Amino acid sequence: MSERDARALEDLLFDMRDLIETARMMPMSASVLVNRDEALALVEDTLATLPEELRRARWLLKERDEFLEQAHRDADAIIDAARVQAERMVERTEIAREARRTAEQVVADAEADARRLRHEAEDYVDARLARFEDALDRTLATVRRGRDRLQVDLEALDVDDRAGDAEDEAFFDQDGRPT
Repeated sequence: MSERDARALEDLLFDMRDLIETARMMPMSASVLVNRDEALALVEDTLATLPEELRRARWLLKERDEFLEQAHRDADAIIDAARVQAERMVERTEIAREARRTAEQVVADAEADARRLRHEAEDYVDARLARFEDALDRTLATVRRGRDRLQVDLEALDVDDRAGDAEDEAFFDQDGRPT
């Protein structure tokens, strides 16, 4: 996620928070009146910001897989070339032994290079995904905080309703004594 995209997403979430914080309170309630169109527009803008990052993450995973496959092909080609070279040198002289040692070294170097390339690719993709995960975690935490602020305290409403019902059920005689 680019810094500009992150700022745009953060701005949208701040706008959502401001919309909720400045909303008019409902009388005798923890609820607020929020303009539905404004809230939905902010949510839509926020959602429109996220898919680009998801596409980038999928692209990075695909690119990593292609990179690893190419590294495997390169390593296999180097190993095959080393084998072919070793098979050509079947002489029992010092040259043949030296060629075998060189071929083994080429194979070992190729395998080491392939491992190194594989690790570098995995580290690169992991770092990019970690940054994306951090951004998503921050976004999710902001969304949760926003949703928590929007929640109606249902227990408080139930207590108020029960108290009102109890008052309605009590009867008083003409002298004001409960019956």
